[in-house]
Amino acid sequence: MRKQHAGTDSDESVIDMTPMLDIVFIMLIFFIVTTSFVKESGITVSRPSADTATEDKKGNIMVAIKPNGEIWVDKRAVDVRSLRANIEKLRAESPESGVVIQADTDARTGILVQVMDQIRLAGIVNISIAASPGA
Repeated sequence: MRKQHAGTDSDESVIDMTPMLDIVFIMLIFFIVTTSFVKESGITVSRPSADTATEDKKGNIMVAIKPNGEIWVDKRAVDVRSLRANIEKLRAESPESGVVIQADTDARTGILVQVMDQIRLAGIVNISIAASPGA
């Protein structure tokens, strides 16, 4: 003898969402891990223009030099003497990264040379100077 109940939940099918949620979270973790984060300098400078300027996707550490000689790294003003330690710290976070120097057109070349020297002493040889394309 079989008993039939009109209002039981045993006949309804239920969709298990757990595997789909697992896949979504795994994909989210994958995209977060593979994304390279750009360290911004924190200020806007008036870059010089160059006909041979090209875009470099590998530069992850941004250093900006203002016309008055202020140096900005990671949205903080730093002294030229502490620049090496800041670059070494940022390089430890992403060892494959290069440095892009955003020097204002009115910045002194002496400051630019000091910044490049400190970056090289920090162990980075891939240094680029930012310029706007066109003349």
